[in-house]
Amino acid sequence: MKHSFAAALLGLALGAAPWPAEAHHSFAMFDMTKTLTITGAVKDFQWSNPHSWLYVLGSEPGKPAETWSLEGLSPSMLTRKGWRSTDLKVGDKVTVVVIPLRDGTFGGAFSLVTLPDGRTLESYASRATPQAGAPADPPQEAK
Repeated sequence: MKHSFAAALLGLALGAAPWPAEAHHSFAMFDMTKTLTITGAVKDFQWSNPHSWLYVLGSEPGKPAETWSLEGLSPSMLTRKGWRSTDLKVGDKVTVVVIPLRDGTFGGAFSLVTLPDGRTLESYASRATPQAGAPADPPQEAK
């Protein structure tokens, strides 16, 4: 009887303990059904956990330049997708497909980034099709 009471008490204590791995934000702030394409210069690229950040002084075609704050995947996830911490440098001219914030501010998640050397790297995927001027998927071979 004493052992079962102690086990139950331990179970309650562990169940009530905070678990940092459980803390993660929702993607509700992003409109995952839309994308937009911006071009501009990298102001900063933060290769950090839990999410990377890309700051671009850029604009959509025909609009004035603004600083865009763009969230990306963690460094480990980006590495699995072919990224390196050295892929983006301050001043690099890039084209970024953005999954925009729902509130319309200059931010969102970076989905695809076309680097100065022409390579395109993916971060988040979106259900939307990139707008005109966005990097296109490579042609698929006929089967």
